[in-house]
Amino acid sequence: MNTVRIVGGEMRSRVISFPDAVGLRPTPDRVRETLFNWLGQTLYGKTCLDLFAGSGALGFEAASRGAERVVMLERNRLVCRALQENIKKLGCTNVFAHCQDGLEFVSRNTQRYDLIFLDPPFDSDCLPGLQEILPQHLSNEGMIYLESGAEIDVLSTWESVKSGKAGQVRYQLLRCRK
Repeated sequence: MNTVRIVGGEMRSRVISFPDAVGLRPTPDRVRETLFNWLGQTLYGKTCLDLFAGSGALGFEAASRGAERVVMLERNRLVCRALQENIKKLGCTNVFAHCQDGLEFVSRNTQRYDLIFLDPPFDSDCLPGLQEILPQHLSNEGMIYLESGAEIDVLSTWESVKSGKAGQVRYQLLRCRK
């Protein structure tokens, strides 16, 4: 079993466990810390969607920092089971993990979120399609956190609020152009 530490909020320093799985790589501590500095540290009252949850590091960070509701999606059943076990272990009554493909979920779900974490496996080709359909899933002031292993081509419907690079990881905070 692999582990990652929650870097901030009420659950700071708590450890989550996850199994080995193809394409699963948790967002590095430094990148998570930067992201939540950009977001202002607290997410009180916010709803979050983690489309490719993997280890759950981003979703648990959001919950630790006061998010009202966090929905995690993971299609690998073994990895999803680990997410559900971590939810119980941490006592997170506001975090929900579903064994479902993120693309399938957004094609059927109509709920809006304040923050969507979009961190698919680096070899995935789903980003262009998701950028087209995600605006309908964002609240008025909603944003997307996008992580990739290569330069990120952002559609013209999005504006980059912040961006960074750490090692092989490129990341951006995006907002829909009005």
